[in-house]
Amino acid sequence: MIDERLRKLAYNLINYSCSVLPKEKVLIEATDADINFINALVKEIYKKKAYPFVNLYSSQVTRELLYGTSEEREKLRCSFDLQVMKTMDAYISIKNKNVFENSAVDKRNLEIVSKFYSKPVHHDTRTKHTKWVILNYPSCIAAQNAGMSTDCFEDYFFKVCNLDYSNILKSMQPLKNLMEKTDKVRIISKDTDLTFSIKNMPAILCAGKNNIPDGEVFTAPIKESVNGKITYNIPILSYTGEKHENVSLTFKNGKIIKASSISKENINSIFDIDEGARYVGEFSFGVNPHINKPMLDILFDEKLAGSIHFTPGNAYDECDNGNKSALHWDLIQVQTKEYGGGEIYFDDVLIRKDGKFVLDELKCLNPENLV
Repeated sequence: MIDERLRKLAYNLINYSCSVLPKEKVLIEATDADINFINALVKEIYKKKAYPFVNLYSSQVTRELLYGTSEEREKLRCSFDLQVMKTMDAYISIKNKNVFENSAVDKRNLEIVSKFYSKPVHHDTRTKHTKWVILNYPSCIAAQNAGMSTDCFEDYFFKVCNLDYSNILKSMQPLKNLMEKTDKVRIISKDTDLTFSIKNMPAILCAGKNNIPDGEVFTAPIKESVNGKITYNIPILSYTGEKHENVSLTFKNGKIIKASSISKENINSIFDIDEGARYVGEFSFGVNPHINKPMLDILFDEKLAGSIHFTPGNAYDECDNGNKSALHWDLIQVQTKEYGGGEIYFDDVLIRKDGKFVLDELKCLNPENLV
């Protein structure tokens, strides 16, 4: 018998996240996912008198395909899938896989996939022309990464994912207003002193429309305004599947001039993928009240309450600072006391300290006021 929490999640994805309308075409792409959940989505789509389409993938088969892929193959794959994506009105991605599944794949092959498949199909088409949402399905592996039992993680997953995102959306508005009035940002924390401008850049509210779980407000720095150093303090995966820790970046006039981390992988090779990879495309606050520790899952970790992410690579169309890249690597710094604290200033005014907003109009975003 299907878990009622799955039904609720399926209902929310179709009716809130994607706002599916009659006769719209909805593509579900699922990797190693629960068939019961996919069927629940299909039923919800049919209830809207819309048309579901489903692609089922195996992460192990995908990995085998990646071992031998080439530029020619990815261009062919792109030509097939691009035509399908262009006909879709909505897109749902569900993944339930080992986050290290592709760690043994030659990184040159992954770069080929990013450049000749992912960018044209997803970055340039899906994100611009469809309503879309992405989520990672709960698994034993995710529970292990979160340091929880499987049952506890399932409870946590549904608590986080089935939030009333419409309520969070209202609470985010004051932060959006302030960000759009701000010029200079300064971030200070352990091994971090970074300045940049967000003058005249829009701030975008993320409350359950494109990611599940969700809860962030993002903008982008003026491309050449970033100066100083930032050190990220939670583990993160690169697009090649390698785990990096203590990532530290030094910027001069917007460009990464020095990079280091603890990893077998040379971090500079990531930023050498193209010119835009050494510039920043996103600056964001994580505000999900129920996410309070990292679990090596970017969909969760970037929403962690009291965190920021400062992202080398491609800027989003909604907040375009002119930086284009095949890379978009969300690197995260948590500023709660547990992780060493930190301060964020807008135009020399302290707005957040040790992960808590201190201005009266922003205190509604602190976890104790959102739960």
